[in-house]
Amino acid sequence: MVTKTIFKRTSQLLEDLDVKINEVYADGNDMIKISEKALLIIDESIRKLKLLVSDHHFDHIAEEVLFFKKLKPQFISKFIYYSSVLDIEAHKPAAGNKTLKKYYEAEQEKLKNFYLEHSEFYSYYKREATYLDHKIFVRNSYDLKMKLSSGFYNYDPNFTTSHDHMIARFISNQQFDQYVKRQIEGSSEDTASKLLSPLSWSGSKVGLIELIYALYQMRCFNGGNIELSEVIKFVEKSLDCDLGNFHKTVFEIRTRKQGPTKFLQLVGDNLNQHFMTHEAE
Repeated sequence: MVTKTIFKRTSQLLEDLDVKINEVYADGNDMIKISEKALLIIDESIRKLKLLVSDHHFDHIAEEVLFFKKLKPQFISKFIYYSSVLDIEAHKPAAGNKTLKKYYEAEQEKLKNFYLEHSEFYSYYKREATYLDHKIFVRNSYDLKMKLSSGFYNYDPNFTTSHDHMIARFISNQQFDQYVKRQIEGSSEDTASKLLSPLSWSGSKVGLIELIYALYQMRCFNGGNIELSEVIKFVEKSLDCDLGNFHKTVFEIRTRKQGPTKFLQLVGDNLNQHFMTHEAE
């Protein structure tokens, strides 16, 4: 199988995975059940990804680096994220808001300690550096001067490089940090006293979902490290609206005869007309 086909199938696998995970959220708000179902789905996708690439030989180092630095971590990060959510929610004490707030703040402290422990490589990641990529994102190659995972030698060498798992940890930690922050805000004693948003959505609900989905696909929310369902919930709360079965709406947007970007085109046309009118004044 050629590398181009590998990349194409990987992208499709990731897109299908995102859709399936978002569908899990439609079953309710119990994060323990959601996490358990999501982990089963993610595990299946990772197994397919492993079969796809384990015996594949990349013709160029740059292609192998791209897969292990950019593509594979997107799958593994989801598994780590939902594992973390499952663990924190399954061990959450049955206590009042004050105790819960301290519980979640302790998780934030663990994240801070993790970044301190791996500050050198985190800096490499954040700066989007590349000078070590040929050593740390290529199979059967590593740099002993770099800190290696304690379980590195237990990994499958055909599906693992020395640092792709660390990239996945950084991605998942960013999403997990956002999750913990939301839980802290929800457990704050003054949450009930917060003012409601003065904004409400007065346009088409389908149009709003089209707009949200477009921004989501462009990774405009949290750098792409958030599920579509979480974005939908935030928008519903912020704009005092119920977007209903957004999965069905997204499917209908994709398949409608007049094209999937009807609302976005309308927004663009109106904005252009506005600017043209003011330029003429």
